[in-house]
Amino acid sequence: MDDRLESFLRSKIRSAGRQYADAKRAYASARQTALADLPQDEEGKAKIVCRRYAERRAVELDREARPDCFDPEHPDCEGCVRDVRDGRIETW
Repeated sequence: MDDRLESFLRSKIRSAGRQYADAKRAYASARQTALADLPQDEEGKAKIVCRRYAERRAVELDREARPDCFDPEHPDCEGCVRDVRDGRIETW
């Protein structure tokens, strides 16, 4: 009985690991697609409209799709990051 239980648990853990890896790949792919669709200036910076200051900016985005002006304490910045990731950020 112990061998069957151990085998069952291993198969479930492997299955969960595969599902996690698939979800992680899908998220990374969607993020890269959203970033690739943003217009860029000649230096490769994303051309977005800042939600916090309502101004045009050319910004570098980090691996988590956050502009270099990102302030984690400000709700407009959080909304900006969500919009970038969802591909609905205002651009110029």
